[in-house]
Amino acid sequence: MWSIFDFFDTIFRVNDQVKQALQEIIREKTYSKNEIIQAIGSRCRTIYFVKSGGARIFYYKDGTDITEHFAFDNDLIVRAESLFTGNPTSKGIQAIDATRMLAIDSEKLFHLYDQHHDLERLFRLIFEREYVNTVKRLESLQFKSAKERYLELLDTTDFVQKIPLKYIASYLGITPVSLSRIRAGID
Repeated sequence: MWSIFDFFDTIFRVNDQVKQALQEIIREKTYSKNEIIQAIGSRCRTIYFVKSGGARIFYYKDGTDITEHFAFDNDLIVRAESLFTGNPTSKGIQAIDATRMLAIDSEKLFHLYDQHHDLERLFRLIFEREYVNTVKRLESLQFKSAKERYLELLDTTDFVQKIPLKYIASYLGITPVSLSRIRAGID
């Protein structure tokens, strides 16, 4: 069975004392399909890792629901702009399907940094990795076609068939009709 510590070890190995301290602040949470995990307008105080299922970060622009980010098995999902500033955000997190997550209270985590510098380093590396992924996503939107972006998403997960097409289309920056054409062209 997948362990969050197996994932952490691929980034930076921490000792058993650090793992024990972290284990004490990790909670498993279950969300049903379409359940809002963090509402738009709230402050992000939790770092989530998807254990199974899928989730998305979304926002509304001119009344249109836009998907900014998907997270699947073993992925991190967090509204970083709110987590690090403490300000409410105009983005929310929603479960796409029945989803199990490991939730880490950020305040408790940040307090552990003072006692366990390896833990601080681990999460710095995790957040750096996510920052690089965000930059890659922006570059993909700038330099790749919608078809190329769709194929990248297909390579990322087997979960695509469970994602409503409107979420995929908004994530790709295209209309559902354009997505249907792309899908028809690669089947």
